[in-house]
Amino acid sequence: MAYVQETPWHGLGIKLTEGQPLEVWTREAGMEWDIRETPVHFLPNNGEFVKVEGQKVLFRSDTEAPLSVVSDRYKPVQPREVLDFYKDLVSAGGFELETAGVLKGGRKLWALARTGQEAVLRGGDRVRAYLLLATACDGSLATTAQYTSVRVVCNNTLQMAVGNTTGAIRVPHTVKFDAQAVKDELGLGFSAWDTFKQSIHALAARTVSPAEAQAYLANVLGDSTLPLDEQPRERLLKSVYDLYAGEAVGSDLQAANGTAWGLLNSVTEYLDHHRRERVTGGRLHSAWFGQGAAVKKHALDEALKLAA
Repeated sequence: MAYVQETPWHGLGIKLTEGQPLEVWTREAGMEWDIRETPVHFLPNNGEFVKVEGQKVLFRSDTEAPLSVVSDRYKPVQPREVLDFYKDLVSAGGFELETAGVLKGGRKLWALARTGQEAVLRGGDRVRAYLLLATACDGSLATTAQYTSVRVVCNNTLQMAVGNTTGAIRVPHTVKFDAQAVKDELGLGFSAWDTFKQSIHALAARTVSPAEAQAYLANVLGDSTLPLDEQPRERLLKSVYDLYAGEAVGSDLQAANGTAWGLLNSVTEYLDHHRRERVTGGRLHSAWFGQGAAVKKHALDEALKLAA
């Protein structure tokens, strides 16, 4: 994992000086290898290897470590393709590559670039727009180009919601990844960012009562069918409520203090920074690709209902 400027919210990676070529990014982000493949064979009792039709093993070219067993139809995206996706965006589009790397031994790969777009909420609460490209070679994730946001004061991450969709482009591994087609379909994110910016301004303008805040957290993180005093995750809900009530980074800013925006950020801060994970990079994986991402989407949807 590699990054420029400030240390990322997950605290991982090697810091680079700005303006490095993609060759340096490829090396320092641990992406200087290829995904290779070989047919699957097994060894029965007669001692002669037998090929398994329709299956292949994907493995790393540098260490020859196995990555996954997939069907013959599976078309992986190479690590260099992930970084090359940003080449013209950086050189001509005003984007700035900010972090890139691999997770789970190379099974997941991503790069994140700042788009140059930013929103400023009341009290100077800044939110920046980013473009995330992520892929996997174990069948767990389609190649996904996704606009996401980062709140500067606390580095909370949140995928942009555009209407009833996430605004993401997903390419299944049964077809060849066409970077230009994805960029053409995705656009430069101006309309998505404008829609998202309107939403977070509305959240910052919506004040919530303590009872509304507690009910929201029970709905997002607890059991919405039970009353507040019977919640099975009462300690968790109290911890997140305390973040909302003043313990979260940036909770004292005007846009967040007592608002739906602050309530949403109490959930994202917990998931991005406080939730315990057993493995290095686990919180990052969850926040972008796993349960954390799903919970944050639910949290955003419920917050927008408050502001409607």
